[in-house]
Amino acid sequence: MKFSVSSLLSGLLLCTFASQAAPHDNMNATLWYQTSAEFKASAIQTYQTAALQLPHAIADKNWTALPNQTHNYQQLPLAIIVDIDETILDNSPTAAQSVLLNAGYDPKRWDQWVALAAAKAVPGAVAFVNKAEAAGVKVLYISNRECEKRAGSNESCPQKTDTLRNLKAVGITKIDASQIWLKSEQQDWSSEKESRRLLAAKDFRILMSIGDDFGDFLPDVKKNITPEQRSALVDKFQDYWGAKWFVLANPTYGSWQTILKQPNRQYLQSVPATK
Repeated sequence: MKFSVSSLLSGLLLCTFASQAAPHDNMNATLWYQTSAEFKASAIQTYQTAALQLPHAIADKNWTALPNQTHNYQQLPLAIIVDIDETILDNSPTAAQSVLLNAGYDPKRWDQWVALAAAKAVPGAVAFVNKAEAAGVKVLYISNRECEKRAGSNESCPQKTDTLRNLKAVGITKIDASQIWLKSEQQDWSSEKESRRLLAAKDFRILMSIGDDFGDFLPDVKKNITPEQRSALVDKFQDYWGAKWFVLANPTYGSWQTILKQPNRQYLQSVPATK
């Protein structure tokens, strides 16, 4: 069988196109996050539910969102703990960039994005935060955005300056740098947020926790744990969800993904095989 040069070139072009068109692992998740009415509705629903709970949380002196806040907290000033990324700020353009580049997470590209301070707000977030602050509740932003030196900057944590600028830009009216607690800002502030939650509990009665990752609510749930164990913890704290804890949907990344062992296909629960 003979092949012409043109047919070979056509075949190569088709192969190249097919290769380029192969979907990125995160394409559907990113499209859902950026385009679906369902995501927007669920985010608004989460924050409106939290807003409905706020008066009860303020009025009940024994109300706390931290299971280990058990002593002498009733007269403390009031606060809410929120995550930032995919909770207050929408960073899905970085996920879209990775899809289009057919690339994974890149810390350099991420820091460039943080420096732009261009993220939009998650639907419902700004209205809720401003309502809480107007009611006398301080909002503490406990985030795993990392403090690190940046070329061309003399700041020890330029990411904090960028983040504050971005939060103000989306319309948060009452905020200063003291409310933003970033990873590595202090020596024991790791990606495990419990040390920061415990510090907050010394000075505030914590009314609510809001985030997009299980680690925004509980310690020791981001590694060396199975999906079944995490599910059991959801059940254990069932009374907290929708009352004291509010979770935002994020299918694009998170500890839900990093705890899975490879090959992750093993976790798929398919239709039973028929005989």
